[in-house]
Amino acid sequence: MDRIPIIDVSPLRAGATAERDAVAAGIAVACRETGFFYIVGHGIEPSLIAQMFAQARAFFALPLATKMQIETGRSGGGHGYEPLRAQTLEPGAPPDVKEGFLMVRERDRNVWPDGLPDFRATMERYAGEMQTLARVVLRGMARSLDLPEDRFDAFCDEPIATLRLLHYPEQPANPSPGEKGCGAHTDWGAITFLLQDDAGGLQVRGPDGWIDAAPVPGSFVVNLGDMMERWTNGRYRSTLHRVINTSGRPRISIPFFFDGPPAYEVACLPTCLRDGELPQFPPITVGAHLAEMVRRTYA
Repeated sequence: MDRIPIIDVSPLRAGATAERDAVAAGIAVACRETGFFYIVGHGIEPSLIAQMFAQARAFFALPLATKMQIETGRSGGGHGYEPLRAQTLEPGAPPDVKEGFLMVRERDRNVWPDGLPDFRATMERYAGEMQTLARVVLRGMARSLDLPEDRFDAFCDEPIATLRLLHYPEQPANPSPGEKGCGAHTDWGAITFLLQDDAGGLQVRGPDGWIDAAPVPGSFVVNLGDMMERWTNGRYRSTLHRVINTSGRPRISIPFFFDGPPAYEVACLPTCLRDGELPQFPPITVGAHLAEMVRRTYA
């Protein structure tokens, strides 16, 4: 944890210029060195966070037959319930020992479980709050890249934004070789905000091995995805991470993936090119990039 910094982002909402610059400087160091940081002072109410964990646990406690009524294959849009071992994030490894629920930003595309009357309202309220937080943090990231603070505002309009609930059962007593809760991978898009319970298990790849991203009460873990690495010409890092649940009990985590509008073109940012340097990657739209990542990791 001492290699993954904790950053108070509250000045990004209402701080003076010098305070916002200090936050941006901390973000810049974290994005260059690890691609991961914790944020506090984020403004998301503790009561809403508690409700999210309660609703997640209630959902995963439902009978399998009930959850399968909204399985992602039946929904036709890649949202709803994702059964155990449906995804393999680490090439060559066994399927991930996790189950999930996915919600997208567009209300009319989502499906909801029976028997949980407060589930939908809680998910939608949380997703709305997280979109606001993403805009705030991306303003800090723009400053960190010596760009105007509003550089990413258009990227925040009508974005692809996915809320995911994840349940990691206790690690099997006799796992298959290489079996993990979530295999080593990088995230695909721009920026991810993760709530994790106190079970632990998240690990980030460092220069000398795996670093435990231990739970920090009241925080989110923030990490960059492949799209942001591409956008910054490799200046900011999209870092391998994985989950191994050795806590002896179930683990709940709640990632929020914020990836911008489908037609938005991601091309190398001007402040990420030195004199005479060429971009490492050609321009690509958000939608085309994410579609390719989905194709690679689902059977």
